[in-house]
Amino acid sequence: MKIVFLDRDGVINEFPGNGNYVTKLKEFHFIPGALDALRRLKENGYTVFVVSNQAGVGKGIYSQHKLDLITAKMHADVQRHGGKIKKAYYCTHTAQQGCDCRKPGIGSIRAALKMMKKPISHAKQTFFVGDTEVDVTAGKTAGCKTIFVLSGMNSRDIIPTWKVRPDYTVKDLLAATDIILNNNGKKKSK
Repeated sequence: MKIVFLDRDGVINEFPGNGNYVTKLKEFHFIPGALDALRRLKENGYTVFVVSNQAGVGKGIYSQHKLDLITAKMHADVQRHGGKIKKAYYCTHTAQQGCDCRKPGIGSIRAALKMMKKPISHAKQTFFVGDTEVDVTAGKTAGCKTIFVLSGMNSRDIIPTWKVRPDYTVKDLLAATDIILNNNGKKKSK
């Protein structure tokens, strides 16, 4: 079973800026090529999960209902373009709450694998695509191959300061999809 985990903001949709959140439907904009990437993943038999920290809900900046509306629209738009997201796992807790579903914790990855009736060891056969050190750390901790995309909040220059390194660094989700679909390639940066 082929599984891909994706962060949301900065990977699927445009990053709203440091300290900001996508709080309304009109603020959610797909990154160019993301819908094509999601379609290609579905066409090639991949099950896609979103794993995203959305602490704005826990902080009271926007409601769970608004997050649900944004998620429903994301799912609908992805399906309309031929892709599919199996489920979005959001951690709405603040960092101070210390839950395991908040990345770099891997509670959401575990939950997704359990939903698919797969042990955590199956993560070794999966990819985690994200735009932050927290994403790469979560992916590495779970055992996933990690792809860092430059379409979000960080540039390539930040990687040397991280405790973990991504397996791949690419421009965006569309480029990450090329690596996923050719997953026997060597580590490389684009």
